[in-house]
Amino acid sequence: MVGMMEKPRRCVVWFGQPAPHERAGLTKEGWMLRVVATDEAAGIGVRNGGTVVALADLREGGQGRIRAMEQLMAEHPRLPWLALVSPDTPAHEPLLEHILQASADFFTAPLDLRRLLQALGRLDGDLPDAAAPDDLGITGRSPAMQAVLASIRKYAPVDLPVLITGETGTGKEVAARALCGLSPRRAKPFAAINCGALPPNLVQSELFGHERGAFTGASARRIGHFEAAAGGTVFLDEVGDLPLDAQTSLLRLLQEGALERVGSSHTIKLDVRVLAATHVDLEKAVADGRFRQDLYYRLNVLRLRMPALRERGDDVELLAQQFLDAFREQHDTHAHAFSRQARDALRRFAWPGNVRELLNRVQRAAVVAEGTLIGAADLELQHVLCDPTPPGSLGTTRVEAERAAVVACLRESRFNISECARRLKVSRVTVYRLCKKHRLALDELR
Repeated sequence: MVGMMEKPRRCVVWFGQPAPHERAGLTKEGWMLRVVATDEAAGIGVRNGGTVVALADLREGGQGRIRAMEQLMAEHPRLPWLALVSPDTPAHEPLLEHILQASADFFTAPLDLRRLLQALGRLDGDLPDAAAPDDLGITGRSPAMQAVLASIRKYAPVDLPVLITGETGTGKEVAARALCGLSPRRAKPFAAINCGALPPNLVQSELFGHERGAFTGASARRIGHFEAAAGGTVFLDEVGDLPLDAQTSLLRLLQEGALERVGSSHTIKLDVRVLAATHVDLEKAVADGRFRQDLYYRLNVLRLRMPALRERGDDVELLAQQFLDAFREQHDTHAHAFSRQARDALRRFAWPGNVRELLNRVQRAAVVAEGTLIGAADLELQHVLCDPTPPGSLGTTRVEAERAAVVACLRESRFNISECARRLKVSRVTVYRLCKKHRLALDELR
């Protein structure tokens, strides 16, 4: 008889009184529900590898319940907590603000059950992959990344060079691999070469190969990166760092589909697609005489700009959770998700190192975090929350930024006016006034 492996239990410990439809919705999605009073919390925790999430229902009970919840959260720091508050609850109350900041997420009555289940899914690690369709390896739902994905699908089948631009750490190589993966050359070799890391005296040999005896130390023939990738795709990262002699050889390859190994006069016909990336201004490099103008025009047939992380809105949270989930698969860590305070910091930070910096901060935070939730201090971003005028907030004087902040907050709060007002730290009346000022039609936005 073959035994069946029992599925890990998933339980919500609800401090308060859930409505019948809230009970039914959790049960339908496979969550056990334990309803307890604030003085019956002894013994709650994770059992047999299961997931336990605590929910502080503050819709009723006043200050007494708020104080009790704050004490329980302090007693159980390794439990992930969610909070449910009334729209009339004063958000500036210090104890309540502490509860909201320590929660993975909070909800305003009436409860959006679908969003609650999404939050529980994040804490359980049971959400579907946030990567884009076609499994391109690119995570992002922001308009900026949707435009990138549309361009990738448009450029991939066309056998022309693509110049990928963007700041360091924005994922230019990921985009190049996605272009290759959707192209007719996807079954052929893909060679990624960091031009800035090649020794200046060996660039020609590394890229185009050399013959035996071509120079001191050349004891055997060497096949270069281009020749090894015949029929496939070559990705030249930081192409602006190529010396001028290598630029000349690359131009010939693009124009004639041919190369010569160092020390040889024999021309080799070659069929490869060239993708190039740079974070420097190639137009300025051309003007300064550091980059060949004719090569620039050959590379810049199709152009793909990778947006900085600060331009991608809520993608930063998707990426952070994806990086944390990947880290948990390889390492033992208590952290399962990010506190509300940490997610605020993630959105506010300017990310000068872009996605690469985000990955490093998340991995470090996963190691140092003591509880189930990663906090802003674990990410070393607590200083960001002290900034009175963070990017995209209502503290800025620019009308465009104010409008963008209101729209973003409305979407993040699922168009719950009370929650939007709470996040912006203004009144409901002010939110309606801002919508009128910027001609935002709520029905159309929904």
